[in-house]
Amino acid sequence: MIRYVATLLFSLSPLLCIAQDIPDKISESEFSIGKSIQIQSTLLGEARDLNIYLPSNYETNKDQSYPVIYLLDGSIDEDIIHIAGIAQFAAFPWINIIPESIVVGIGNVDRKRDFTPPSQNELDQKEFPTSGGASHFVQFIEKELQPFIENNFRVTNQKTLIGQSLGGLLATHVLFTQPHLFDNYIIVSPSLWWNDERLLDASIAPYQSDKSIYIAVGKEGDVMERTARELYEKLLSTQSNRSQVHFEFLADKTHGDALHIAVYHALEVMFKQPKD
Repeated sequence: MIRYVATLLFSLSPLLCIAQDIPDKISESEFSIGKSIQIQSTLLGEARDLNIYLPSNYETNKDQSYPVIYLLDGSIDEDIIHIAGIAQFAAFPWINIIPESIVVGIGNVDRKRDFTPPSQNELDQKEFPTSGGASHFVQFIEKELQPFIENNFRVTNQKTLIGQSLGGLLATHVLFTQPHLFDNYIIVSPSLWWNDERLLDASIAPYQSDKSIYIAVGKEGDVMERTARELYEKLLSTQSNRSQVHFEFLADKTHGDALHIAVYHALEVMFKQPKD
């Protein structure tokens, strides 16, 4: 029995030593990258969640103003965290792709409603019964969201819009109908099949300010790949030299994982200055 107890203590001694080496907790606090704010939209008749990434020196450098990146599909369980990470990384001094920026993630309530123009296609109407609210949602962006951000945060006039999938459809709709709302458009895997691809036949509202537009699509099937390229070709053929239009086919990505690398590449080609 004595030998058994001795053997047991010997076998447990490493574990006891490890337990004794665990450090005491000195402090604990919440980790935050910005603010979550809920606003009441009169135009939409509902509350909307905003998840806002602020650069690390935002609170201390009171004289600094920042460009704003508006992110569709910006809920906590969607794209805000990893897109904010790209914005932080791209602004590091040793990377120096973009200036430090605020990222405004627009949380979803009904993305099928908000991101789609009306469709004449019966299957669209059947599968997306709440669809058709794109113009209404764009009014919310123009008349409520952007003024709220401009009145509550220190921002410059430079605004970027990021949209993927149905969000890419909406971003294209904004570019075609109210291009003045943003300076830069990052359009990834846009769902241009919507409404029998009619958006590709629509005219593009003229604009006077410079635009930078990046379009990307992964290996996502003939329709998605073809329509994304047709959007690029349409913009090339119809816009003046006030536009810089970029296209990228991400052959090793799919609809589910194209956004992250596409946004990073977009920031590189749209903002990065050539080295001396």
